[in-house]
Amino acid sequence: MLLLRYLASAVLRPRGKINFIKKLPFGAKVLDVGCGNNSPYVTKALRPDLYYVGLDIGDYNQQDDSLKSADQYIVTKPNDFVKEIQGLKGQFDALISAHNLEHCLAPEDVLIAMLRSLKEGGLLFLSFPCEASVHFPKRAGTLNFYDDATHLALPNYNKILKMISQEGFDIQFCTPGYRPFFLSLTGFLLEPLSALTKRVVRPLGVTWAFYGFESIIWAQRRQDILLK
Repeated sequence: MLLLRYLASAVLRPRGKINFIKKLPFGAKVLDVGCGNNSPYVTKALRPDLYYVGLDIGDYNQQDDSLKSADQYIVTKPNDFVKEIQGLKGQFDALISAHNLEHCLAPEDVLIAMLRSLKEGGLLFLSFPCEASVHFPKRAGTLNFYDDATHLALPNYNKILKMISQEGFDIQFCTPGYRPFFLSLTGFLLEPLSALTKRVVRPLGVTWAFYGFESIIWAQRRQDILLK
């Protein structure tokens, strides 16, 4: 059931994380920074050919089978997070950072370290709450940025785009608020229920899609760029 839901997400959210994973080159070495919510299991179930390395500060919403799915699973302390990523410089073909930056003590340092972990031609998927989310209604399941007490700093979309470009990446896709049509329409139809219950409607993220909660960036390191 879990895998079927993610496969549906690939169809309905063409620029989401699942579709990014599906499009990766065969046998790619992938670093997933902030890999909670059974991300190791989902990634390897979709693409068993990938070499998957998960990195986090704890086992956030992970099942035992998920942890066993990872080829490598690294748990580090928050204060050592940047240093751990810096030690992986130039090793990966792809990087996933889904709703990670907003939880970091030094998000800009984390971003630079993540970007530099990619080889020439390396692919990046990055998602984080949009800047407008500080004005969204407060709801269980997180719609307003401050609904989640573990959110530390609101990412600046334009600054992040600039940093990615300065590190030698071409932006393949970017949006400050992702609103895939069918999910956004469903979120619109279910908004009265979400407002009444004061809870986001979870299946496939329809409430998030209606509000455009996620900023999403896909990028690729240029082949002619030498790592600093």
